[in-house]
Amino acid sequence: MSATRLLVLGVVRGFGRTHGYRVRAELLSWGIDDWANVKPGSIYHALRQLAKAGLLEASEIADWPGRVDYSLTPEGDKEFFRLLVDALERPEHRADMLSAGLALLPALTRDRAVSVLSTRLAVLETQRAVLRESSAVDAEALPPHLRELWTMRARYADLSVEWTRDLLERVTSGEYEMAGEHESTFGMPGAWRSLIEPLVH
Repeated sequence: MSATRLLVLGVVRGFGRTHGYRVRAELLSWGIDDWANVKPGSIYHALRQLAKAGLLEASEIADWPGRVDYSLTPEGDKEFFRLLVDALERPEHRADMLSAGLALLPALTRDRAVSVLSTRLAVLETQRAVLRESSAVDAEALPPHLRELWTMRARYADLSVEWTRDLLERVTSGEYEMAGEHESTFGMPGAWRSLIEPLVH
């Protein structure tokens, strides 16, 4: 699964209808080159591929040669939510997928976000329990310095559980503005256009 695919769909959805330069500028303003391993050139490639797959509608602008505007198709909207939920729900993903999911978390309703994060927390708690049980036996057979691998994994498991639980509590308690709570909410389709000045290409 590609973080670029999720991010591009999410940004196009956020603007409702937009062009490649704005998608690129928006994502770069989020610092994606640091945390998502997304290169600027791959954004334009993703737009073309998503349009080819029928997930985006591409429209050439007659009085602006070379410019193509994009908007989500119904299938693109479904794919966006599938990728978003999967990125947040499954701990097995790389860090860039989780980061992309967090960046687009407000596109979910609060109830949906609570459900997704609760699933993630349950999986992490199960994984931590299995790790603790296995490490109690397996680590004893390792040379002392290699036991640090188990220590590292155990602490990472603890941190993952604690962070997810904290985020779940914040979302449950009403922090962050989620989809459906206001007409110009970050996560609502087309809401971003009223929040920024138009960019020129």
